[in-house]
Amino acid sequence: MYICGRNMKDKNIQIANFGYYWLDTWVMANVIQLATQDFCARFLNHSNDPCGRQYDQMTQAARSAQANIAEGNSRHSTSKETEMKLTDVARATLSELANDYLNWLMRHERAPWSKHSAEYMHVANIRLDKPTYTDDVQYQSSMHILRQKHLFDAWLTSDDSMAVANCILVLCNRLIMMLGKQIENQLAAFREEGGFTEALTAERLAYRTEQSKRDDAPKCPVCGETMIKRVAKKGINSGKEFWSCSAYPRCNGTRKIE
Repeated sequence: MYICGRNMKDKNIQIANFGYYWLDTWVMANVIQLATQDFCARFLNHSNDPCGRQYDQMTQAARSAQANIAEGNSRHSTSKETEMKLTDVARATLSELANDYLNWLMRHERAPWSKHSAEYMHVANIRLDKPTYTDDVQYQSSMHILRQKHLFDAWLTSDDSMAVANCILVLCNRLIMMLGKQIENQLAAFREEGGFTEALTAERLAYRTEQSKRDDAPKCPVCGETMIKRVAKKGINSGKEFWSCSAYPRCNGTRKIE
């Protein structure tokens, strides 16, 4: 029983520190990053990318996507606003990367796969496996990502850069949609729970209310709740302390401090 309890505690600690390892969006972002690094190494050269700028731009955009997903999720418990912003940055950099692959196809007088084509539908319908990590998350997640990448080997290992570019373009578009849904879920949680600032305000108010109870603060003349000391920020009493209802803004009851 002790071992089981310890393992569960270790797993909870790992989820708290590396929660993004379980996100399908982060896994897919890593697949795209690995595929992009391989694409650039295989198909970009001194003739079509003489200064190496295309290589740098595409590999950095792919890295930025997975890095911002990870950083955003790591800020989940402290700042939902930051989490949403970083997730949106990941989505924006993926759009940039997708346009690079679209440009590659058009440079070669090719259009991307039609959404109704067999190739597009095949790639689009491949589902990622669910992660099953236990006590060695970094090792197991790396193996999981590699397995997911191999699901697309029929296209990613092709010698035809058009097939590879089309496949990664489909994956980019899929991930952009996945991130859109993730942002919607984050926004819903923010509406319900508030953000870091709201949490700090609630915590501070609860502390001040308890402190007021210990100091025998008066009751609100309007609703009967415990009152707390506040400082007027404007008006003729600016800078002066007064008793304010702890239920503010639901209740506006105030009293002068004798």
